[in-house]
Amino acid sequence: MPFDKSSLIDFLRVLDKEVSRKITLTAAGGTAMTLLNLKPSTIDVDFTIPHEDISEFEDVLKKVPHGFRIDYWPDGMVFSQTLPEDYLRKSMPIKTKLKNITLRTLHPIDIVVTKIGRLDERDMQDIESCIKSFKLKKRQIESRAKLVEYVGREENYKTNLRYVVKKFFRRTG
Repeated sequence: MPFDKSSLIDFLRVLDKEVSRKITLTAAGGTAMTLLNLKPSTIDVDFTIPHEDISEFEDVLKKVPHGFRIDYWPDGMVFSQTLPEDYLRKSMPIKTKLKNITLRTLHPIDIVVTKIGRLDERDMQDIESCIKSFKLKKRQIESRAKLVEYVGREENYKTNLRYVVKKFFRRTG
């Protein structure tokens, strides 16, 4: 079941009523892109969450029946990448009227560098959308990607990065 921005916020409102203290959720992947109005919807819900907030989030998920896929990782980890420690400071706030949940999205540069790890066709479309919408530059992506820790074969990530740079930053003229 795809989620548009409105249904994501509605779901978080339900969770917010059950949260017993302030927590921060930073949307990643398609969830972040949907909240940033770069995609109409997402097929699953992805967050990176400060480690001190994970148990509260897990407790709330157990209380609220939802029936869909929610992936979450600690402290700037997204899929098989770990972002630099400043990911939360760089992240972007999403205005909501939630009482206990602070909702943020990864900065578009961090969306790009996390999507480079898997790099399927949908990831390529998402990367292109981030680059165009936020006018990201080649050097920004390359610099940020150097700071990402990739779990797995590091050469795969580097190969994907070279491919993305070549595809989206061809020299003209």
